[in-house]
Amino acid sequence: MLSLRLTDDAELRALEPWNAEEFAAHIDHVRDYIGPWIGMSHVVTDTESGRAVLQRYIDKLARDEGRIYGIWIEGKLMGGTLLRTFDAQSGTCEIGVWLDPDAAGQGLITRAARHMIDWAVCVRGMSRVEWRCSPENERSIAVAQRLGMTLEGVLRSEYPINGTRQDAQVWSVLASEWPSRK
Repeated sequence: MLSLRLTDDAELRALEPWNAEEFAAHIDHVRDYIGPWIGMSHVVTDTESGRAVLQRYIDKLARDEGRIYGIWIEGKLMGGTLLRTFDAQSGTCEIGVWLDPDAAGQGLITRAARHMIDWAVCVRGMSRVEWRCSPENERSIAVAQRLGMTLEGVLRSEYPINGTRQDAQVWSVLASEWPSRK
């Protein structure tokens, strides 16, 4: 996927190390909004740390283990989606997302996530796509529900964000349940 139109003025395209300065500035801008939910917001603190995160995803892409995309609105980076994990052999992956609050409520994350799941299930043959989020992240839960995912349970104290262990709801959709696959 080189570039995919989400709306007339929004597109989904790869985030690469050469985007590090723009990526770091974007994360700095949205840090307070996504910080309670997205660990990356505490890792990306400058251009170099942004470049390191993007390079990790380029390396994952090269190993077929993940990828990261940005959501640009009128040419400005406003969010993104990623396959945090991608295991082609087992047929499972985990999708993650984030968005600038100024772009919230337009359905961009749901559209982008649908494209990512379509690709994972219909092109790459994934059997299971996971979505993990904090039980307090109502917006993320709403997207999982709009995507037709099933809540499977809560992993207690599953991951740290800014030094505090967080619970994670695990949502999933199976290939047999995905509308584009039927």
